[in-house]
Amino acid sequence: MKILRTRAASVSRQGLCTALLVASLTAAVGVSPPHNTAGADDSSPRPSDPQGKPHGVPNLALPDLAPKNPGNAGKPGGGTGGDAPDGNTGIPKTALAAYQNAARLAATQLPGCHIPWELIAGIGRVESVHAGGYGLRSDGSTEKPIRGPRLTGGQFAEIRDTDKGRWDGDTEYDRAVGPTQFIPSTWEISGADGNGDGIKDPNNIFDAALGTAHYLCANNRDLNSSADLDKAVLSYNQSREYVNAVLAWMRTYQSGNVGTVPDNTPTIPHNPAGDTPGTRPTTPSHGTTPGTGSTTTPPSNKPSPGKQTPTPQKPTPKPKPDPQKPTPKPEPKPDPTKPSPSPVSRLERIGAAEWEATAGETFAEPAKVRALDKAGKPVAGTQVRFEIIGKTGARFLGNTTKVTAPTGEDGRAAAPRVLAGDKAGQFTLRVTVEGKDLAPVDINATVKPAPAHADKIVRVGNQRLEASPNSAFKGEIVIQASNGGKAMPGIGMTATVAPANGEGTVKAGPYFKDKNGKPVRTFDLGKTDGSGQVTLPELFADDLTGSFTVRVVSSDGQVLIVHLTVKAPESTQQPSTTPKT
Repeated sequence: MKILRTRAASVSRQGLCTALLVASLTAAVGVSPPHNTAGADDSSPRPSDPQGKPHGVPNLALPDLAPKNPGNAGKPGGGTGGDAPDGNTGIPKTALAAYQNAARLAATQLPGCHIPWELIAGIGRVESVHAGGYGLRSDGSTEKPIRGPRLTGGQFAEIRDTDKGRWDGDTEYDRAVGPTQFIPSTWEISGADGNGDGIKDPNNIFDAALGTAHYLCANNRDLNSSADLDKAVLSYNQSREYVNAVLAWMRTYQSGNVGTVPDNTPTIPHNPAGDTPGTRPTTPSHGTTPGTGSTTTPPSNKPSPGKQTPTPQKPTPKPKPDPQKPTPKPEPKPDPTKPSPSPVSRLERIGAAEWEATAGETFAEPAKVRALDKAGKPVAGTQVRFEIIGKTGARFLGNTTKVTAPTGEDGRAAAPRVLAGDKAGQFTLRVTVEGKDLAPVDINATVKPAPAHADKIVRVGNQRLEASPNSAFKGEIVIQASNGGKAMPGIGMTATVAPANGEGTVKAGPYFKDKNGKPVRTFDLGKTDGSGQVTLPELFADDLTGSFTVRVVSSDGQVLIVHLTVKAPESTQQPSTTPKT
């Protein structure tokens, strides 16, 4: 990826690329280009929702939108006169899993929003370069916290503390936190649990990505609408440059020119805050922190033209100690009288004793353990490893079978929730302490087969079903269950004799016989056989004539109405005649 070397260059590049960006939005999102609505009322920051106020230095570097081959203009994928944008647009695999997971959950939770994962990725790219450089872990956490500058006013907004330092570590002023840089008070409204561990943590990229989706979809926005899309991104940061950068990255990811890179791939991270509260981010010696407007020129070993190469000098002897200066005191050694933290001695399982889920579904609760020392007290900061062992296809959210999580102050660690996979069977979720030879905790889990499902039931054949009073109906009733045209075995069904309209039940009329030969008008047909069929038992008519039905209902709620007729036979005797006298 080509990183712009100065803020001025970035802004200039944005001006050159804006036309390409706007022209491509219709193809990328399926809507007309957005208008400049920076002053729209519903996207303006409110006192209770300060997310759109200046809260950090976003990375406004744009992807390379220049055409690779001008001769491809007008071709599919050519954008506005060329191929898809080039450059390395790889996303760390855990970040990509988080963005796609958030869009999938949002499609269920907010179906009218139509948010693409690429938009969430655009926010993540501009806000923190996908948490690059902060030690992104497979469970979505980071080794180093991602915190914006203290919001004390001046260059940034003034926002007094709203979370008592819970998320940002600052009890006086707020700071934006996490991979998508949420203000703590905004997180209280839009926060979400994206990894199913029961905690809404803005520092975890799974939670942050879903929270970003909730925030962008607020106010019943439909992001298929160009106006709503524009308002959504502006509500995150009231800057047209910011909108252009986010939508440019979204378009690039939608072009298909994106792959995954390992979570620990070296990168030039976007440091939104610096490490010291109240300071501006410093410029790394190997390049530029995007958006800071400063550059660093690496030192050159070549002599400058016109200057003589200095003659090597003899090494200067070390100066003798000055008796007038005091000798520096050595660093104090740890006090052996103070107790050191006790090492972890064992793991204790927390949660339900039985783990069961249906194939294709998610287990109800995440795996949890507590690290304890010999005295039974919790041990914080222990790295706990969760690993799925088995062949059912079970995976943690994030499409991995191994995750590591640290224990908190209460000694607890939790893994992301587990997707059961598509195969029935059993697997083991093994929990161990990294670097310690301790007895593992094994959670035995069962994946139950998914129940059969039919989307259609029909009668085989079309023979009319008629009977005379007090006789049996001729012909049989065979029901076929299918799903997408494929026969479905194992579908349960019941049959009920009903009036002619198919509703309710009757107390007289046609009937089945139970195992004792007694009349019944509701019968459990059992389940369909290997060919997806079930045959109704023989039907009988009593002395009541008229029209009736059999209502067949499947375990999926599919309903089929079969019509019956009971009528007296026509008389074959000729009428007698009396002779005339």
